[in-house]
Amino acid sequence: MPRYRLTVEYDGGPYCGFQAQADLPTVQGAIETALTAFCGERVRIHAAGRTDTGVHASGQVIHVDLAKDWPAAVVMNALNAHLVRQPVAVRAAAVAPDDFHARFSATGRHYLYRILNRPGPAALERGRVWHVKTPLDAGAMHAASQELVGRHDFTTFRDAACQAKSPVKTLDMAGVVGVAEEIHIAFSARSFLHRQVRSMVGSLVEVGKGRWSEADFAAALAAADRTACGPVAPATGLCLVGVDYDENALK
Repeated sequence: MPRYRLTVEYDGGPYCGFQAQADLPTVQGAIETALTAFCGERVRIHAAGRTDTGVHASGQVIHVDLAKDWPAAVVMNALNAHLVRQPVAVRAAAVAPDDFHARFSATGRHYLYRILNRPGPAALERGRVWHVKTPLDAGAMHAASQELVGRHDFTTFRDAACQAKSPVKTLDMAGVVGVAEEIHIAFSARSFLHRQVRSMVGSLVEVGKGRWSEADFAAALAAADRTACGPVAPATGLCLVGVDYDENALK
């Protein structure tokens, strides 16, 4: 039974998250429905990350096992044909080793959060950015974001419903940069806690607005207390942009 690795992008706005839910529209449900329409099988896909309601992806990775040995290009093109009415597209497809797992084989995940920082709201990018009217200091936000890099107890930035066994994670990269009228906030780590990125972004915006100092932000992290977190950023601006795998996992 061949296993396929698919790179997928989607607009998370119309969906109640990635993970399949009974009677609710989800990204997983859309892809699995397309697979059934293509090959007649009822199959379950597995993803590198279960994005929340409204969160987007340009580099989500999934894997699926199919009974027939289809060329990878046929799988990609057939799925895209059946997904044509959905804001979901398969960007790439490849045959994967039997032991490849989209989630457990991943060595890194990369997220980008976009903030539109101007007086007027978005029109063309509505639903894909967080509109913040108050001018933000991207330099101060970047400086504060460096407090997050490394191994920490991220309880402050962990959702109360998070099911991870431990709040301790290692953040490999954090960065904030101004791009025209936008503020881009990027994070990379092997794995993240539930709503960790949106929680960190919301607190960094407090720094950008001048309400928190870098020391205040560091103290919030060190507190390891959810009540120390600033307002959680909306899902709108968040996108899973890539997933890393060891070369050997792809052979």
